[in-house]
Amino acid sequence: MGVQPAPAPLLIACALGIEHLALRLGDRGGAGGPVTFLRTGMGPKAAERSLGRALADPALGGSAVLATGFCAGLAPGMHPGDLVVAEETRDPRGAVACVDTELLVKELVRILPGRTVHTGPLTGSDHVVRGPERSELRATGAIAVDMESAATLLSAVRAAPRPVAAVRVVVDAPEHELVRIGTVRGGISAFRVLRSVLPAFFEWHRNVLLPRR
Repeated sequence: MGVQPAPAPLLIACALGIEHLALRLGDRGGAGGPVTFLRTGMGPKAAERSLGRALADPALGGSAVLATGFCAGLAPGMHPGDLVVAEETRDPRGAVACVDTELLVKELVRILPGRTVHTGPLTGSDHVVRGPERSELRATGAIAVDMESAATLLSAVRAAPRPVAAVRVVVDAPEHELVRIGTVRGGISAFRVLRSVLPAFFEWHRNVLLPRR
């Protein structure tokens, strides 16, 4: 009997220490293969550098890559703790299509009943977005913005073809900006949601490891 090849690893990238802590506190059972949590640092340049270094490691070079953490919602009616599953990530350098987003939505709805899951384009920025800029980005069709996802996925697919995805938790929304009262409550809600998402990520990973027909 031949030796089965080791499953491709999953690399889960986030920017901030608080995001990394939430993921570390999550349930790691049920992973479909080796999992690495990468804290990239804040901003697109940091994400690109950190991911490049990680994927240069032969043990991680073939990883599926999933970008996660917090984001700012752009659509009216979004609330802290809502989930965003990107259909694509985009920034001025280009767009990257995400893989098996329907499965991610299905699993997130299952494990977090009552939480709203939004799907659509996730746009990148090199700074914190506030005020009128939200409307400008919304007019492009994007539903949420963060500083690292687009750079992370673009760097990942430029290094080698691989499955990629981005799932973010809304911490800041048009009617719930971070500068307003309620920030702490919204942040705690987003932290708890991020702490709960790993089973959906692992199910996605198991699915993308399957041979394509």
